[in-house]
Amino acid sequence: MSRTRTGQFGIGFRRGGGDWQQDITSLLQWAKESGFECLDVRGNPDDVRAVIDAGLAVGSADLPDGRGMMAPDAGLRDQAVEANAEFVRACKGLVRNFFVVMLPKDPARPRPENFGYMVDSYGRLAPTLEECGGRIVIEGWPGPGALCCTPETIRALLKEIDSPAMGINYDPSHLIRMGIDPLRVLREFAGRVGHVHGKDTEILTERLYELGTEQPPTFAERIGFGGGHWRYTIPGHGQMRWTKAFDILAGAGYEGRVSIELEDASFNGSEAGEKQGLLLAKQVLEGC
Repeated sequence: MSRTRTGQFGIGFRRGGGDWQQDITSLLQWAKESGFECLDVRGNPDDVRAVIDAGLAVGSADLPDGRGMMAPDAGLRDQAVEANAEFVRACKGLVRNFFVVMLPKDPARPRPENFGYMVDSYGRLAPTLEECGGRIVIEGWPGPGALCCTPETIRALLKEIDSPAMGINYDPSHLIRMGIDPLRVLREFAGRVGHVHGKDTEILTERLYELGTEQPPTFAERIGFGGGHWRYTIPGHGQMRWTKAFDILAGAGYEGRVSIELEDASFNGSEAGEKQGLLLAKQVLEGC
């Protein structure tokens, strides 16, 4: 199985949306033949069992109802907590990491208000996670109204919910696009990292000059898997210093895996391209 040179972390990938990835049996066969160690899956117990039965590990499984956990309606939050707790219990002994992005049900509400809903729900889910040996791993994708994308709100949440069940999915691509130092974030929160995404970001300096950071393009061509001055890439095609990151993680005692999240316009869009992107990303990570 493939591992990083620094830290010897197992390498896998996150299941994507391409047509060739929808048959999980054939996907798992290709993953094994290609030397991957784990697969990140959706919030489906059948997919979890398929990965385990195939002899691979589950890097992370999506929490089934993340938005409901941040709903203004207390009844909806109650339902989401119970649905997610049921999934965690069904995955006991099979899944350690439950993936979520902290996207509120109503992004237009004040951010402190949505933060309070998040603390309420995840604070009530934490005991079930602890009992089942699971943990939340939060990805900092800065979607509409999203929280826990920056050190400010990550730090605040970990203070409010003092539980080992609250962790981080470290994805440096989002930090780089926001202008946040990804290695400094890792140094501060390495002990809470439960999972890592192998995804990078390239800063497009000419577009940065032309467009800046505050406005969308008016005439410039839009970029797939990117914004005005940046684009997501596979590891090795962006700004991230992966060897240094793995060194920090190893020093903090990280024992998890690195899952490639393929979002790169140079490779996405065809079966051949996506397979090539995953294999090239794996090769880069193996050398880091």
